[in-house]
Amino acid sequence: MKKSIKLIALCVLMLLFAISIFAQDKAKQIDDLLSKYNEYGQFNGSALVAENGKIILKKGFGQANMEWNIPNQPDTKFRLGSISKQFTAFLIVKLAEEGKLKLDVPITTYLPDYPKENGDKITIHNLLTHTSGITNYTSAPNFLKDKAKNPYTPAEFVKTFDKLPLDFKPGEKFSYSNSGYFLLGYIIEKITGKTYEQYLQETIFTPLKMVNSGYDHSDVILKNRAAGYEKQGKNFVNSSFIDMSIPYAAGSLYSTVEDLYLWDQSLYTTKLLSEKSMESLFKPYIKSWGEESYGYGWSVEDVTIEGKGKLKIIKHGGGINGFNTIISRIPADKNLVVLLNNTGGTVLGEMNEAVRNILYNQPYNQAKKSMALELLDVFKEKGTTAGVTAYKKLKTDPSYAIKEGDINNAGYQLLQTGKKKEAIEIFKINVETFPKSGNVYDSLGEAYLSDGDKKLAIVNYSKSIELDPSNEAGKKVLEELTKNKTK
Repeated sequence: MKKSIKLIALCVLMLLFAISIFAQDKAKQIDDLLSKYNEYGQFNGSALVAENGKIILKKGFGQANMEWNIPNQPDTKFRLGSISKQFTAFLIVKLAEEGKLKLDVPITTYLPDYPKENGDKITIHNLLTHTSGITNYTSAPNFLKDKAKNPYTPAEFVKTFDKLPLDFKPGEKFSYSNSGYFLLGYIIEKITGKTYEQYLQETIFTPLKMVNSGYDHSDVILKNRAAGYEKQGKNFVNSSFIDMSIPYAAGSLYSTVEDLYLWDQSLYTTKLLSEKSMESLFKPYIKSWGEESYGYGWSVEDVTIEGKGKLKIIKHGGGINGFNTIISRIPADKNLVVLLNNTGGTVLGEMNEAVRNILYNQPYNQAKKSMALELLDVFKEKGTTAGVTAYKKLKTDPSYAIKEGDINNAGYQLLQTGKKKEAIEIFKINVETFPKSGNVYDSLGEAYLSDGDKKLAIVNYSKSIELDPSNEAGKKVLEELTKNKTK
């Protein structure tokens, strides 16, 4: 009998050792992958990956501060952008659980000064799921130039968009709106009598000991805060200033990969919220992007993985001046990927998918150089002919990839510096490569409009809306163009 027990114990130890070795192998693959993205100028930040609830990798890549050569670390603080929305949604559901608000009543119940013509039609559920029809304030023309640098109180800023006509009837469809989550923060303040920041801190961050998370303020000296940068071709510049009262409950938080792990782990418990309320956060209420649906502050998608079948992926990305971020959870296996980047927009979705495939022993795409980084410099310095020639050459080089977001960013950088013809050619590359993406036609339409070619602007905006019926901003531009055309 004793021999049998010893044999079982030995087998268990061997199994645990094998699992440990296997996890180390995955961690090395992930480390190598992210290191290559860093080498190619596509990831500069911190990463944390957990498998079965256990951290297998947490590491910094590149620089938190390029001027002082300070490296990114697991405790480096990054602005989260729209990852903030999941915390705002959590606070709202918490208040609902406590009976302090209802999700299915008009927002004028809690904001009596909000214009009733629209406010009486919009519920809190609509705000949470981006189905309110309220125009997204960050999509306004010249938003960054006219408003983003100025401080506002929540009450003041709400007045900048509360009287605008709705883009559609509330509940009719999904259209991502930072305005909705800004209003949710304001509602939290009205109900609790505390600032959004205070209520967030005492309700989530303090109980979970998330000591390296908070509401970001530019004037506060914050230890281990990463500086934000933007790419210009292969070079970096300091990101433009944004007053953090503007993103507010839609995007003003900062955190670390380690703190976001604590947050992830808490979502498997009922420490802060009942099981029923927790489940309400992750329900697929409405179709959002592609195969994804939107819950409350989270995107939800079923992904088929060989050998596992369908797995629910719960995730959200974020982007704010100088930073972009992603958190992706697979509750069935308690797997987690957190990537926080401080050099503006990059291919975190692509990276997240590769890491997920490593975790499930699936084939994954290796990092490739971004063609956009090469092309931007050529188009900017040598013009369209040289740029098109370089594109044709690089297109045959397997070490380069055409990445939609990077090409789009390159086009807008050219557009903003007055190089309209060059921008058009860059955007054409995206249209050729991603013909089913509404966004690439929208960008090309904008470039043609900027260049004075209204006919081709109409053609491309029309195609964009055909492919992406949720493109409300594009619809407005097209409506103006066709209205002027018939006059």
